[in-house]
Amino acid sequence: MAIETALIKPVVDALMALLQRGEKATLKRNAEAALREAIRELLLANPDENKAETRIAIAKAAGILSEDVMLAEDMLEKHRATRAKTRGKAATGRKRKPAVLKPDDKPVVKKPAAAAKKAAKKP
Repeated sequence: MAIETALIKPVVDALMALLQRGEKATLKRNAEAALREAIRELLLANPDENKAETRIAIAKAAGILSEDVMLAEDMLEKHRATRAKTRGKAATGRKRKPAVLKPDDKPVVKKPAAAAKKAAKKP
């Protein structure tokens, strides 16, 4: 019986090693897919920063330390910097100019819509 257990243990160890290698390969493949999705997300006009940051963290946790991770982190950082600069600007990027009145012009006071209708009916 000791011979049987001595033969089973190496077989079980080999199977466990193959299983773990397969799990690591699957984990790495999923992390690389998440990293590609993060880069794709950051290339959109209005990217979801939290989603991209999460996918970058998944890739780092899986042990991927390639230049793609650095690229994605750099893109996320640049997007956050430009978002802070452009907050509050118009779509064209120009600020609105205030209306300039001439010295002889009087400011226009608008009446509410209900008062304007009553005034129109009275004449």
